Amino acid sequence: MTDEQARTVELVTQSLSPETAATFRERLEEQAEWLRTAINDGQFDNADFAVGLELEAYAVTGDEAVSDGGQPTAVDDVGAGDTSHPHLARLPATVFEEPAANKELGLHNIEINTDPTLLSEAGLAAQADEIRERTAAARAAADDHEKEIVLDAMWTVPPAEGAAAYLSATEERDSVVFADNMRQYPRYVAIDNDALAHADGEIPFSAPGVEATFPSILFESLATSIQPHLQIPSAEEFPAYYNTAIRTLGPVLALSTNSPFLPAEFYDGSDPAAVVDETPHELRIAVFEQSVNQTSHAKVRVPQDIEATTDIVDRVLADDPYAPFLREWLADDDRETLADRLWEFTHKRGTYWRWLRCVVGGDHIDDANDTHSLRIEYRPIPTQPTVTDIVGLQALVVGGVRGLVAADHPLTTLPWAAAEESFYAAMADGIDAELAWVTADGEQTADSDEIFAELFEYARHGLEISGLSSEAIDDYLAPIEARVDAGLTPSAWKKQQVRERLADGDGFENAIEGMQHEYIRRSRSTDSFAEWL
Repeated sequence: MTDEQARTVELVTQSLSPETAATFRERLEEQAEWLRTAINDGQFDNADFAVGLELEAYAVTGDEAVSDGGQPTAVDDVGAGDTSHPHLARLPATVFEEPAANKELGLHNIEINTDPTLLSEAGLAAQADEIRERTAAARAAADDHEKEIVLDAMWTVPPAEGAAAYLSATEERDSVVFADNMRQYPRYVAIDNDALAHADGEIPFSAPGVEATFPSILFESLATSIQPHLQIPSAEEFPAYYNTAIRTLGPVLALSTNSPFLPAEFYDGSDPAAVVDETPHELRIAVFEQSVNQTSHAKVRVPQDIEATTDIVDRVLADDPYAPFLREWLADDDRETLADRLWEFTHKRGTYWRWLRCVVGGDHIDDANDTHSLRIEYRPIPTQPTVTDIVGLQALVVGGVRGLVAADHPLTTLPWAAAEESFYAAMADGIDAELAWVTADGEQTADSDEIFAELFEYARHGLEISGLSSEAIDDYLAPIEARVDAGLTPSAWKKQQVRERLADGDGFENAIEGMQHEYIRRSRSTDSFAEWL
C-alpha cells in the first residue's frame, strides 16, 4: 500500500466513525445557526442576478477514431489493446493541467466550469464564449494523448476490458474498498464505502432488460450532466424562484433527454425492440438515484417546496449523512473566509443530491455581487450533443425561471405532486411525456404544445428584462425550439438510430455501438443538434 493509499484508508476510517459523526453534527448545527441568522440579516443579498454553469463529459479514444467519413481507425487506450472503434478512455493526468479541466468521479470523466457572470447580454455571451473556449482547450489537451472529449449524457461503448469489468474492478485495503477506475480522493472513497455499508456490500441496478449489481457506486459515472446556476439577489424572494424552478423540471428535462441506453453487455437478452420501446429516455436519472440512494430516505429526488429561505439550511441539516469529514483533516489554517466558516455544512450540502438545490456562497463577480450569495443549482439536465445546445439550455433555464417569477406567473399553484409526476414522466417518455403545468390564466394543463409555448415565452421575457436583444435571445433559444417543432430530442434520435439498425439486421450490441459512433461523429462535426433533425 502506498503512503497516499494509507492516508486515504486513515481518513475513510475516521470519516465513518461514530465519534466523527457526533463532532460533524455539532459543527453543522453551529454553522446552520450562523447561516440562518446571516440570511435573515441580508448578508446573502446581492444587487443582480448572475449565472454560471458546470459541464461534465467523458473521454473516448481520440480524433483519429472518429474520422470525417465516420470510419473509425485504430488507436490505443490506457491498458487496452488495439480496436477498430472509439471506446471509453481513461484521461491522463496531464489533461487536467488545463485550468478549465477538473477531475470528476471516474478516470474517464472531466468537468468544465464557467466563472459566474451577471445575467445580461454581455454576461450570457461571456458564458457562451467561456464554455466554447474551455471545452476546446480541454479537447486539445486530450487530443495530444489521442483522446476525444465527448459531449454526451451516457457512454455505451466500453473500454477493451468491458463495461462491467471496468465499473466493478475493486481492491480492498484494510477493510476499505477502492474502486480501481474511480478518482481515489478520500471524499469519493468514503462516500463509496458508506454507500456500500448501507447496501450490505453490493449495490443493485434495474432498468428495462437489465438486472445488475455493482461493488461500487462507480457505475454512477456512466452518466454526465450540465448544471446551470442562477444567483437570486434577494433572500426574501428566493422561495418564489426555487419553487417555480421545481415546476419547470419536467418540461426542461423533456426537451433535453439524452441517455436511453447502457453499454450493450448489461442487457439480459430480452427482445431488443421491446427494450428500445420500454427504456426511459433519461436513464441517467435511474443510474444516479439507484447508485447513491442507499440511506433510509432517498437523497436523490425532487425537492419539496420551501416556505422560507432558511428552509434550505434546515433541509441540508436534516438530510441523511454520507461520509462526514472534518476540515482539520485536510487544512490546518484559520477559518478566515466564508467557505472556511461553512466548511462542514458545504461538505454535507455536497451530498444533498436533490434535482434542484441551493448553493450558499460563491465567487466574487464585482463589488455589488460578492462571495456571499444564494444560487439555484439546476441539476437534471443531461450533457448535450454540442456547446450550442448546452448554451441554449442554460439560457432557457435561467431566462424561464427569471421570467416566470418576474411576470408573477401562477405556475407555483401547480401542486407539488403534479410537478414531481411531470418530472418522472419526462424521464420516461421524453418530449412525448404527459407533463403538468399551470397556464398564465391559472388553468392546469397537460397540453405539451401549450406548455412548451409558455416556457419559451417566459424565457424570452426573462432574458429580455435582463437586457438581451431579440436577436441574441433567438440565437440562444432557436436550437432548442427546433426540437419542439421536430418532436425530437437527442434520446429520441438515439432510439430511432437503434431501431433502424435493428431493422437492418444488426444485433443489439452493434446497433447501440453503431448509434454511439454516429453520435460522436455528429457531435464533433455539427454546430447543434438542430442540424440532425
